[in-house]
Amino acid sequence: MNQLKETFSTCLFERTPVKIIFSSPRKKSLPYRRVTIRPLLHCGRPSWQAEYTYEKKAIHENIENEQILEFCIDFVLRDFKQINLFTEEEDVQILAAKPDRPRITRKPGTLKQENLEHNQAKQYIIPDGTPCDFLIRLGVMNEQGKVFPKHYAKFRQINRFLEILQDVFPHLPDTREKPLRIIDFGCGKAYLTFALYHYLNVMKSMNAEVIGLDLKEDVIAFCGQTAYDLGYTNLQFLMGDIADYTSDHADMVVTLHACDTATDYALINAVKWNTSVILSVPCCQHELFSQIKNDLHQPMFKHGIIKDRFTELLTDGLRGLKLEACGYDVAMIEFTSLEHTSKNIMIKAVKTKAANSKAAEEYEKLKAFYQVNPTIDCL
Repeated sequence: MNQLKETFSTCLFERTPVKIIFSSPRKKSLPYRRVTIRPLLHCGRPSWQAEYTYEKKAIHENIENEQILEFCIDFVLRDFKQINLFTEEEDVQILAAKPDRPRITRKPGTLKQENLEHNQAKQYIIPDGTPCDFLIRLGVMNEQGKVFPKHYAKFRQINRFLEILQDVFPHLPDTREKPLRIIDFGCGKAYLTFALYHYLNVMKSMNAEVIGLDLKEDVIAFCGQTAYDLGYTNLQFLMGDIADYTSDHADMVVTLHACDTATDYALINAVKWNTSVILSVPCCQHELFSQIKNDLHQPMFKHGIIKDRFTELLTDGLRGLKLEACGYDVAMIEFTSLEHTSKNIMIKAVKTKAANSKAAEEYEKLKAFYQVNPTIDCL
């Protein structure tokens, strides 16, 4: 134990710490698989931040400087068997299957300490302060590239969407054979449709055809004229209903805040076309509200607001299972902060495998338990 404390104390307070990685969990039941700790300055005071890495999310926690040594020792004793401490002076590895007899190895440092300011400016894919043609035209930033304060939430949403787009890149077809075809169902004013096109064709010099579909004639006219004025030649906007839209294929389907069953029709089309990537943020999931019936949950369902929120989750849960049954790897991720909208769950689905019979069985059991027949059944 003394050897552990001395090693941590030296790296934390006598060296120039870069980061500490705790890995190799002691128990399979541990909910997080890794913890990374980095030094930072919080309000000018030395502090630390721990990042807990789960299977599909990461959670952060700030730790006071006075608590960090005890914090690290507890992690070794309770949760992890391997620790890698990186300082500018040396890299230290601790193998602590037996904490009272750890194996410690050292080698010269390989990393440098980064900016410790807690509130340093976030590095956006489309940066604030650099003019971007479509954001200027849509009124998000001025001619000098400065984002208007009232549109900063939209600016962050656009960049968050592009971060997610980066994650799915490896699953999109090679554009050297033929251009990517991307369809945005219910595009609205098309901030994200323009962002898709700009990022792929302008920033990444890829070959992508993007189609935005919406029911509003004035919106389609505005977006079409804007695309023409910007010289976005492979971006087109069409007026029409998602349920009636026909196409021969799509490599990627996007549907953001398509209302109620419009999301289902977009997903049905995407699966029918064997689409590689689906990014969907559902909205207004009302369909199952009048259908759901379950004696066990009836005391809860008598409260309308509880029933409404529950049916939203059930609707999206069934959609996710149906996509899994069709061979998609599905993740439910946070798209935007809850402070901006409660409709912040994105269904990220990537075609990776054959049909999944287990997911299909789970889907049917869940349907029967709540006595519902969602539109996604059409798949």
